[in-house]
Amino acid sequence: MTSTVEPLVAVVTTDLSAITRGRSVVESRLQKIAATGVGWLQANLSLTPFNSIVDPNPWGSSGDVRLVPDLNARFRTALTGSVTPFDMVAGNIVELDGSPWVGCTRTMLSDALAELKAATGLSVIAAFEHEFHIADAGFVPGHSLSFAALRRADPFAANLMATLEEAGVAPEVVIAEFGNEQFEVTHEPTNALAAADRAVAIREITREVARNAGWRASFTPKPAPDAVGNGVHIHFSFVDEAGKPVTYDPARPGGLSSQAGAFCAGVLRHLPGITAMTAASVSSYYRLKPHSWSSSYTWLADRDREASLRICPTVTIGGRDPAPQYNIEYRAADATGNPYLSLAAIVRAGLEGLKAKLPTPPLVTGDPTLMSQAERKKLGLVRLPETLPAALDALTADSTVTGWFAPVFVETFVGLKRHETERLAGLDPVAVCDLYRTLY
Repeated sequence: MTSTVEPLVAVVTTDLSAITRGRSVVESRLQKIAATGVGWLQANLSLTPFNSIVDPNPWGSSGDVRLVPDLNARFRTALTGSVTPFDMVAGNIVELDGSPWVGCTRTMLSDALAELKAATGLSVIAAFEHEFHIADAGFVPGHSLSFAALRRADPFAANLMATLEEAGVAPEVVIAEFGNEQFEVTHEPTNALAAADRAVAIREITREVARNAGWRASFTPKPAPDAVGNGVHIHFSFVDEAGKPVTYDPARPGGLSSQAGAFCAGVLRHLPGITAMTAASVSSYYRLKPHSWSSSYTWLADRDREASLRICPTVTIGGRDPAPQYNIEYRAADATGNPYLSLAAIVRAGLEGLKAKLPTPPLVTGDPTLMSQAERKKLGLVRLPETLPAALDALTADSTVTGWFAPVFVETFVGLKRHETERLAGLDPVAVCDLYRTLY
């Protein structure tokens, strides 16, 4: 006799530690639970990356919510190398009556996008660019960005791209990056909610493909204090209600339209307050330093990888139109940040700039560390928080940022991150990096 094992589908949510968690059902039950979801609990929002729950937390041990799958956000592939298919559906957390729950970050992003569109007619097109390291592979040394460095991992890169393609992630490019045993993978731009869903899928699929090769893929911000860091670069642009690109204006500095410029001004104004959400770990701040090609000041620039907001290049070969390509890259982010919350914070900050009709920030050239304090002030360059505790202080000091979220959510996020800081207080940077390398 032969038996068939029915594959499982995971209904998932990504928490404030950027860990994707959920519950699984056999595939034949997915449609049955599509409307009502699976059980979840509020206190899961206080889960740490160390698999403990912050105590005390605002939620306690009582109460229930539901995790409802969005069947339009299903990622399925049989190519990871596992015995059963990878099958994951992003979900929204709701109250028992189906109303939105204040702690659902996916809903927070949906709401921010809806408010942006209602106020301005704009929709966000986005993409997440991920860097990661491979461990336990025993690679021979390779040159940065080289053909040989990617081929030494064969067939990992080809398998990863095929798997992401089958899962519906629409991958664009995979490369051997600048760092030792570091790689990067990108996906095609799409609507912002789908982009955040893809970010989650990319992380989980990459880890699974690597695991089935006998390796570990880590998205940690810093594998070691002196190593090249792993960023998550969040690209965004805008289309109007007719779907026409509106980020580009060739008559303006850098080609940045007035609406996009006001959005960027809002992001820079509130960047110190949102950094804790987009760079959400202790080791994140080992990366956000000058001269590390990450970001360190509230800085808009044209194609400068030290800037926090970088206007990306466009290609005009063969008469190609720059408008559909034109986008801005947010660089003060990494994979310890929840992608829904990261993008929601960026959208909310940008909307503040649009509502206030802020002028486009100056396009800065040069090195802020070589400028005088007066020069930096004139250009609006403010140093980003240099530690996670400082970032949390900046968050709680910005009443506009905290006002975007329910007070209990802010309390949960800040409590979780302060707990994380306290947990690591006795460790030196090497030990901190070692720990996060295993966690992410």
